[in-house]
Amino acid sequence: MMRFSVRSFAAATALVLASGSFAHADEAAFLKSIAGSWNGKGTVKVRTNSPTINVTCQFTSDTTQQSLSLDGKCTSLAIFSRAISADLKATGSQYTGSYVGAGTGTAGLGGQRAGDTINLGITWAKEVNGDRRAQMRIERVGTTGMRLTTVDTDPKTGKSIVTSRIDLRRL
Repeated sequence: MMRFSVRSFAAATALVLASGSFAHADEAAFLKSIAGSWNGKGTVKVRTNSPTINVTCQFTSDTTQQSLSLDGKCTSLAIFSRAISADLKATGSQYTGSYVGAGTGTAGLGGQRAGDTINLGITWAKEVNGDRRAQMRIERVGTTGMRLTTVDTDPKTGKSIVTSRIDLRRL
């Protein structure tokens, strides 16, 4: 009876440890798939009540098995130019890190990946659009595309507003 319990425990432990390494392997493969140099176009709203600005962007995405570092710049003629970066660390499918790009300082990021999308909550360094919360999605689109989207809440209407959407293609 004792042997069965020890074997069962050993088998269960091995299964749990193996499933963790499969999850790690999944994240490593996903992160590797979004590494590289990217460029593209999109739209940005500096605030939810601001006009939409068309932008051209260039990004470099450096990854390891457990991290993503996304650095870039978006410009719109002489009206708008902003450096943007996100640094994320993966623990299984959970992601935490930081984001710079809203002009309010370093924001905190936290969330998880579902399929081809990392869904993140943003905690701004200062109040933006009436609060310190928003959402970000980093999405792999096919084998050669990536989409970066931020969504915030309009303080007047309570509706979700896309404040940036940038569609990128691998160079």
